[in-house]
Amino acid sequence: MGGRIAIVADRIGWEERRLMTAAPGFGLEVDWINDESLCLGDPAAPSLAGYDVAMVRSRSYTRGGLIATLAEAAGVLTLNSAKAVHACENKAVLRVVLAAAGIPVSDFRLVLSRKDFEKALAELALPLVFKPVYGGMGKRVTLIRDSDVAQSVYDYVEDLGHAFEQACLLEPYIGGGTSVRCLVVGRELVGAAEFSSGGTDWRNNAALGNNHRAVAHDPDVLKIVDGVVGVLGEGIYGVDLFRTGDGYVVNEVNHAPAFRAVASATGADVESAIGAHLKELTQ
Repeated sequence: MGGRIAIVADRIGWEERRLMTAAPGFGLEVDWINDESLCLGDPAAPSLAGYDVAMVRSRSYTRGGLIATLAEAAGVLTLNSAKAVHACENKAVLRVVLAAAGIPVSDFRLVLSRKDFEKALAELALPLVFKPVYGGMGKRVTLIRDSDVAQSVYDYVEDLGHAFEQACLLEPYIGGGTSVRCLVVGRELVGAAEFSSGGTDWRNNAALGNNHRAVAHDPDVLKIVDGVVGVLGEGIYGVDLFRTGDGYVVNEVNHAPAFRAVASATGADVESAIGAHLKELTQ
C-alpha cells in the first residue's frame, strides 16, 4: 500500500464507505477511527501513529477543529487543516475571513443577546434567517417572515440554548429558495449542483433531501471557489453559494461535506477525486 489514511469520524456514512471502497485502487489503506476514542494530547499521538493523513470528518459542530489542532501538533497531516476546520466551524469567523480577502459573503449580524437581536431586526429588512453560529444540516435554522413572531423565536434560544448554542446569526433571506453546492477537492471544482426547497420546507439543504440538479461551472463560481481555497488552503470543501442580483455570495463552507447529492446530480466520481488527492499527499 502506498499510504495509510485515518478517517476520523463519529460514524461511517455513505461517503466514508465510498471512500473506503475506492481507496485500494489508489494504493491506499483506509481505516475508520472513532473520534471519541482518540485521547489526543500526548505529543506522540498513539491513536494516530503510523497514519500518513488524518481525514477529519467529524460531524460534531466543534470537535473537528480540536482534533485537527492536536493531530497537527503531533506532526500528523490533517485533511482539512486545523486552520480551515476552525474557520468553517464558525459561520461568523468564516465570513469575516473570506470578506477580508475580497470574497463576497452574505450580510449578517452576530446575535449574542436579546439586545443584539432587537438591534439586528431594526437594521435588516424582513424576511430574515436566524441560524446558530455553530451548526449544520439545516438544524435550528428559522425563517422569520413577520416581526410579530420574531421575539417568540428568540425566546427559544434564550430559554433553551446553552453556552455556544446561544451564539446566532441574523441575515437577509436571499437566494429565492435555492442554493448552489460546490464540491471542491484540492483546488478543483469536482461538481456543482443547485438545491431547491421542496414541499413545505423552505430550507434548501442537501441533508434535507431537497430537489437538486447539476449546474455549469461558470467563471463567477470558479473565481469564488478559487478565492475560498486561496484563503483556507487546499482541501475538501462544500462551498455553498446564493445567487443574488449582484452575483454569487458565499453562505457557508463545510469542511466535512456530504457529497452523495452532488454526485447524484452531476455524475461526478467524487470518491475517486478524493482518492487521487490523498495519493498525491502521501507520495
